[in-house]
Amino acid sequence: MKRKVLLLLPALLLLGSCGTEPARQMASTSSPPATASSPPAAFTYPTTKRIEHFDTYHGTRVADPYRWLENADSADTKSWIQAQNELAQPYLEGIPARERIKQRMTQLWNYERYDIPLKRGQRYFYLRNDGLQNQSVLYVTERLDGEPRVLLDPNKLSKDATVALGEFVPSPDGRLIAYSLSDGGTDWRTWHFRDVETGKDLPDVLRFVKFVPVAWTGDSKSVYYARFPLNADGQGDDTKQREVFWHKLGTDAGSDKLIFKVTDHPTRNPYVQISDDGRYAVIWLYDGSQSTGIYYRKIATDGTPQGETVRLIDSFDANYQFIAAIDDVFYIRSNKDAPNAQVIAMPVAGAAKSKRVVVPETPYSADEVSIVGNKIIVQYLQDAYSLVRVFDLNGKVQYDVKLPGLGTAVGFTGDVKDNETFFAYTDFLTPMSVSRLELASGATEVWRAPKLAADTSQFVVKQVFYKSKDGTAVPMFIAHKKDLILAGQNPVQLYGYGGFNIAQQPSFSVPVLVWLEMGGVYAMANLRGGSEYGEAWHEAGTKLRKQNVFDDFIAAAQYLVDEKYTSPSKIAIRGRSNGGLLVGAVLTQRPDLFGAALPAVGVLDMLRYHTPSANARQWSSDYGLSENEAEFRAQLAYSPLHNVQKVCYPPTLVTTADRDDRVVPWHSYKFAATLQAAQSCPNPVMLRVETRAGHGAGKPVWMQIEDYADQWAFLVKSLRMEQVDPLPGRANAG
Repeated sequence: MKRKVLLLLPALLLLGSCGTEPARQMASTSSPPATASSPPAAFTYPTTKRIEHFDTYHGTRVADPYRWLENADSADTKSWIQAQNELAQPYLEGIPARERIKQRMTQLWNYERYDIPLKRGQRYFYLRNDGLQNQSVLYVTERLDGEPRVLLDPNKLSKDATVALGEFVPSPDGRLIAYSLSDGGTDWRTWHFRDVETGKDLPDVLRFVKFVPVAWTGDSKSVYYARFPLNADGQGDDTKQREVFWHKLGTDAGSDKLIFKVTDHPTRNPYVQISDDGRYAVIWLYDGSQSTGIYYRKIATDGTPQGETVRLIDSFDANYQFIAAIDDVFYIRSNKDAPNAQVIAMPVAGAAKSKRVVVPETPYSADEVSIVGNKIIVQYLQDAYSLVRVFDLNGKVQYDVKLPGLGTAVGFTGDVKDNETFFAYTDFLTPMSVSRLELASGATEVWRAPKLAADTSQFVVKQVFYKSKDGTAVPMFIAHKKDLILAGQNPVQLYGYGGFNIAQQPSFSVPVLVWLEMGGVYAMANLRGGSEYGEAWHEAGTKLRKQNVFDDFIAAAQYLVDEKYTSPSKIAIRGRSNGGLLVGAVLTQRPDLFGAALPAVGVLDMLRYHTPSANARQWSSDYGLSENEAEFRAQLAYSPLHNVQKVCYPPTLVTTADRDDRVVPWHSYKFAATLQAAQSCPNPVMLRVETRAGHGAGKPVWMQIEDYADQWAFLVKSLRMEQVDPLPGRANAG
């Protein structure tokens, strides 16, 4: 399976639904709300002290007056965060439309949904949500049409539903399951093991793991896993490189055998997989999206590692991804000399010259590849839509998978000997359905399809192509009501990401549907930096060419104005993580073009983004490093924190979470403080910091609904949508 760099994937909607809502976990006061478009004279921002701190990069002196906010544990930082929340929360909750937006989101979120089943042994495992649960529940069944039983209900693990199930990996025989838990939004995972028959946990616990699942050995009695080394305090140190260990069930994890560590390079990080036949531990090394390697080590039938580590692909000159091993041949997805990627076969004992191309490169980007039932399943991107094609092991086309529409298909995993696989389909107006694919015939049948209490037939989705600053044609999806009037007065929400070889594809979102019901237009631009058109498209939005991404986004907004969808005062821009960088960059470059900005958990200090962890440093494949002078000059030119001027910025709501250990929250703290100090007009600049929350994964739905209600209410005020009510049959939201 293709591995992505570990920024949050920019999904519009996290799994789960609204249940009993705990008390909101942000500081609050009884202060009266302010109005968004014209704050009263008493509206003042919390005092933020400035310090004399400068860094010198290649002869350039750069001020960092809010460096002290990087110390999250200091009393001053905590007091400052509390003051920011005490300003933002009553302001947001005082917007009359907010409660009705929240009510409508809760209504629409209440529908039953399923995730893709995973078969191991004679059992199927899958997640299900009844529509009212904050976290989806893990079920197991012996037959797809049989009565399932609950294997793990994460809703019972904490009162506020912030302890989440991270990942689950059943053993090959289906008798055990390894599962990870995340506490309060952190990326750190604690792995446990459960007997599927009894539902009881084994005593084994694995700690200090981030971003990587465990891999079962063929006998279902041990796992290989990658974790961070321990620091002096006995905690995982994620500033270092991971190391691969072997854990036998029933033994002390402290005595696990070290299988592999990187000793010849300072930044490569290992991941580990076990081949379906249980004979190989495949070590995938990542040092940026275009610098990966594949090593392996043989495994005995009892899981014991054999011999030395073999460096099968050690050139680190492209992206190589292990797919499967069949008869001592590794099948690999590679974009070496094939920007749209191809599938190659490589004997484990052979040299690089013995490789053969099985599935050649096509005009479409081969975004994901799997082998199930001795069939090669390639998930292509065709103008950001899914096209799924099935080949035999010799590369002969067997059939295209029939999809319900022009949307997004994901899944297609399983064992090389399985006769079936499952996939999910979604688009902007269709909640995720799950189907079964009979591999021999290509026949598909829907296994589960949700029923939504909303009429989506009143909306239309179109795809347009517009010209960016340098003339490049960029696709964009636009959704709106069928009776939309193009008179330049519609509120528009423009969403983007543009990075890390991650495509933006159509997907269903309850908050977006509410936005459409409110009369809003939703636009999603497929910016350079993603994988929509292969590696060339990705590289065109990286490092010294990162400005292309921002130019693409600005051009998208200008297209929406030129085509009379909207006007600058009616455009809201939104993005998360790398998309938060996008919003921050275009906000500082073209504040006149937008009516509101929503940068969430964003990477906003480009000179220091790589300092907190080894994971963050690996983002340099897209961003470059300030230690490199040419890359520093490019970063300084667009870094949101370093390009704030004393001008009038549109209303801006910066959001983050205090336990985000992926994009650390001081990015948002420093950016918000800088914006507040520079703002030259009454438009509000707010910072809202969630507690017991992280980058987004595992976020309970009660918290998601609160988050979106804040953002959508902020837009109602900022874009002057006061006459729009989110509840059907009502008007005059205020």
